[in-house]
Formats: sequence, structure tokens, C-alpha cells
Amino acid sequence: MLQTSAKDQLRTIVARIERLEEEKAALATDLREVYVEAKANGFDTKALKALIRIRKQDENKRKEEEAVLVTYLHALGMAVEAEAA
Repeated sequence: MLQTSAKDQLRTIVARIERLEEEKAALATDLREVYVEAKANGFDTKALKALIRIRKQDENKRKEEEAVLVTYLHALGMAVEAEAA
């Protein structure tokens, strides 16, 4: 059996986890509402999600992945050449 102090600590930890799970659910609802608003204003939500994912990445890692993608696109004849400025 757990001692009283361990039981109290366990209750506290469980209560904190439950509270954080509730906050997480509320944030998920808020996030869905923002995407609904964005879509209602004509924004592409898939593109927004991709943009957010890219912004989370480390810049060097992102540049490396983009370079590999460009290489693959060129190899398959799918690359869009940058217009001369």
C-alpha cells in the first residue's frame, strides 16, 4: 500500500493531468474554430497547416529538405524554374 504522502502526491499528479487534458481539449476546439474562420475568409486550410508545420521546423533542416525536394523535382522534370528578376 502507498503511504499517505505518496497517495496525496498521486492525487495531485492525477488532478494536474486531468486539468491539463481539459485545457488541451479547449485549445483544440479553439484551434478548430480559427481554421473554420480562415476557411470562411477564403484561405486554404491545408496550406495553412503546411505553413504552420514549416514554420515550426529548424531553418537549416527546412532548407536541407527543400533542397532535396527541388533535386527530386528536377530529376522528374517537375521543377518550376524561377523567373529571372
